[in-house]
Amino acid sequence: MGRHTAPLIVVNPGFEDGAKGWTFKGAPVDGGGEARSGVGRSKPFSGALHACLDARIGQRGITSAAQTVTAAANGVYSLSAWVAGEDANARFVLRRNGRTVAAVSPVFDGDYRRWTLTDVELHAEDRLEIAFEASGGDTDSGWVAVDGVMVSPGLPARPRVASSSREVVEIFDWAKGKAAGWVQQCGAPGPLDMDETSHRPPAAEAEYAPSYWAGYPDRTGYYARDTAHQVSGAHILGLDAENHTMLRSFAASATAEHRHWPVWAVNFDARTPLAIDYRSAQEFVRELPAPFELVEKCAAAFRWSGDRRYLDGVLWDFCRRTTEDFVAQQAGRLAGRPVPVAGAAGTHIFDEVATYNESGERLVEAGDAVATQYRAYLAVAALADARDDTELVRACRARAARLRAYVNSGWTGPGSGAAMTRAYRADGTAVSGWGKENSWFLPLKGVLESGARNDACLDFIQRQALSAEGRPGNAEALTYLPDAFFRHGRSETAWQWMRHIYNERDKRHATKRFVNGDYPELSFTLVSQLVEGLMGVEPDAARHALTTFPRLPVGGGPEESVQWVEAADIPLGGDRFTLRHDGNTSTTLTLYAAPGTHYRWEARFPGTYRRVLVDGVDLPADRFGTGDGRTGTTLTVRPGEPRTVRVEVI
Repeated sequence: MGRHTAPLIVVNPGFEDGAKGWTFKGAPVDGGGEARSGVGRSKPFSGALHACLDARIGQRGITSAAQTVTAAANGVYSLSAWVAGEDANARFVLRRNGRTVAAVSPVFDGDYRRWTLTDVELHAEDRLEIAFEASGGDTDSGWVAVDGVMVSPGLPARPRVASSSREVVEIFDWAKGKAAGWVQQCGAPGPLDMDETSHRPPAAEAEYAPSYWAGYPDRTGYYARDTAHQVSGAHILGLDAENHTMLRSFAASATAEHRHWPVWAVNFDARTPLAIDYRSAQEFVRELPAPFELVEKCAAAFRWSGDRRYLDGVLWDFCRRTTEDFVAQQAGRLAGRPVPVAGAAGTHIFDEVATYNESGERLVEAGDAVATQYRAYLAVAALADARDDTELVRACRARAARLRAYVNSGWTGPGSGAAMTRAYRADGTAVSGWGKENSWFLPLKGVLESGARNDACLDFIQRQALSAEGRPGNAEALTYLPDAFFRHGRSETAWQWMRHIYNERDKRHATKRFVNGDYPELSFTLVSQLVEGLMGVEPDAARHALTTFPRLPVGGGPEESVQWVEAADIPLGGDRFTLRHDGNTSTTLTLYAAPGTHYRWEARFPGTYRRVLVDGVDLPADRFGTGDGRTGTTLTVRPGEPRTVRVEVI
């Protein structure tokens, strides 16, 4: 079943054209009268109107809103809708050619939640009924509201996870299904410039480009910061076309008119900036880590996909310019820096700020910006390496090394933990203490050298994130913590935060407009954290190479412990692989690729070992890097031939 066929179009999915395209049915009520259905304006999730269904006590039969669409081509789809209700029994149901193929009974708390039905397979000319049905509740005031019906194309990749831990499987399955419902159909019409304040019909529509939701779910676009954090999870789900479209749209927006800043958010047409964050070419939201993170994620997308479009044209020009001209433009805010340190001296987000932390703190240089600048240098070095530009590789690595040396020897000051400098004000005053993003990005991006100060920083982050006063109020901010702790070998802590994020998914978001799980970043990052974090996958599709490093939290009680995990059908370039870790001492890799293909596999393990067993054969172990306690071996993997590497104390 193909992806990029004619889109499956729902007429009037947000009910902004009244009842157009929908059939509404009422039902009789005991004692006379009728439970009605129709279009209302009292509780829209977005726009001005929504569907509303009565659900009274004593209701005989169901009230409903339904629409039947005909598939123009073969395809697999997910369908989603925002549903709210109170004192009601309801169903969101799909019927293919008259037979039910998927259904869910929403749980109500009076406010909207998003419900998704996945993997609905259609053949050309199949008729799909999309129905919302309500029946009598426990009171005379039961009701159901529906808004924002959306069709998503089926995920191109079908990754699966099995594990000794029921929770690992549950988290991955939830995250994969949730993320599936955030993908836009290429070529489908949709509104532009809608946001939570837009209690009106959309002023404009356009055909949507290949893209996915990355940001607030009541805004019709994707955000630079969210996109950057969702790229790896999107690839694992097969969304390489979407990644390329979205990253390219940001790169294309970083024009001379914008002083080489990318816009903060783009409509789903992948061409126009989202109006709520863009007032003019001189006044739009700018947060300094974003350009650097976008560069970093261009390299990440290339490593996973092997797509050489990241090495030329708009994307390559953006990566070069950001790490050269843009750094030069933004550096020099504070005197006496031995290396270029990008800064921003604006007073608010529409006037360029130095940090992702929108607390209003007046900073000129910030830890999240300097850390992402460092990663951007390394990203361009990696892309230049793929272009065989050895001179640029050396230059970018040297810039990264010099910046990292300065961050550790001067910029972060002499203190550690709470006393470590994490930002500077315009007068040159150093700022320490808890800065959320400008604290945790320092270890997250690896700019801090391994050792006591990095460990103290991680300890400080954990204490603050666990404290009532330090923990971020918005759930999406917490999604960075598993990445940071996995990076530095703190698997139990990383897993603790993954479990926390998942377990809080049904709580209302800090904005009160939706639940935490309806913020797209949560699902996409849980997918990537299971594969890149827990499984320790480091891809290099262009070179047909793969590195693995198990980070299973094998300690703790039965609820927290993960004894084995298998991730199957993970896409890498045009190929797939299945990876299994048994504890942190045994790994099996199986490659699925065309005959004659082979991959170079670095099987790494935490700890120090003298010997490894490769498919049962005893061999000397290799040492990878210094000071990180990683040992293992390098071997060749061919399609359909599982290979197992195990370490043990001899």
